[in-house]
Amino acid sequence: MNMLIVSGSPHIHGDTSVKKIMYGVVYAMIPAMLVSVYFFGLGALRVLAISILACLLFEWVIQKYLIKGPLTINDGSALVTGVLLAFNVPSNLPIWILIIGAFVSIGIGKMSFGGLGKNPFNPALVGRVFLLISFPVQMTSWPVPKLLFGCQALTDAITGPTPLGILKGGLKMGKTVQELMTEMPSYVQELLGNQGGSLGEVSAIALIIGAIYMFVRKIITWEVPVAYFGSVVVFTGILWLIDPMLYVNPAFHLVTGGLMLGVFYMATDMVSTPLSSKGMLIFGLGCGILTVVIRVWGAYPEGVSFAILIMNAFAPLINMGFKPKRFGEKVIEA
Repeated sequence: MNMLIVSGSPHIHGDTSVKKIMYGVVYAMIPAMLVSVYFFGLGALRVLAISILACLLFEWVIQKYLIKGPLTINDGSALVTGVLLAFNVPSNLPIWILIIGAFVSIGIGKMSFGGLGKNPFNPALVGRVFLLISFPVQMTSWPVPKLLFGCQALTDAITGPTPLGILKGGLKMGKTVQELMTEMPSYVQELLGNQGGSLGEVSAIALIIGAIYMFVRKIITWEVPVAYFGSVVVFTGILWLIDPMLYVNPAFHLVTGGLMLGVFYMATDMVSTPLSSKGMLIFGLGCGILTVVIRVWGAYPEGVSFAILIMNAFAPLINMGFKPKRFGEKVIEA
């Protein structure tokens, strides 16, 4: 008797493959990697190298000695997780904390559910949120950007707040948005990457260049980014119009923090997001609303990671409510 074996998602018909998709995402992240190294120097290189090697090692060990299945470290998925984890931490993060994050990302966020295609949550975000909750001081000590050619030290001793941190802290002290904007980097600096933050948060331009590459290669589709960006712009725009002294304008939210990284590189993960176009629009809408709610009223200045993970949990429910029609299905009206 012949058995039909269905592998884990993603299920895509065509000449593409998981390996091509994963390495395509890696290629798209190269501009952001280069910018992070330019501004954070050896610290960025260290974090990238250790995160990638640790993720590859943990996936190999778990598959070989625990799952005892075929080794998949060559498909690029662990490499993508390693880069994304590095993009979500500061360049001065201690090595041992980074290794713990890699273990949580691969061991808990991915392999405990069966590996690629079966994980309900984005593995890199699982690792990032675990580290943020477990090691909040180390995860929120942001190095001040310095040019690579300025002999950046391996351990970034000088730290400072991110633009979102300045905004959150200043508003609590009773300052107005107009006063706080004088303490921020200019929009040009934020677009280019000269601002504090995680490796993958600093340069909006570099992330957009990589996103364009993924759109051209059809690695990602438009639904989640448009819904995510649209909901953030509309929500923050309404708040800004209500009280510009208390709420910052939408442009600030777009170019600061991890919004660009989350929208293009993590919210579009085809494994942990809904399958249908309508479902992806609902998913992106929810991510945007939750991001703004956490940024404006939450305890943390940034809400992208939490928003995406929460909506990852809702993805199966969204899939049930917005199922695409089966091929050949005929709707019979009563």
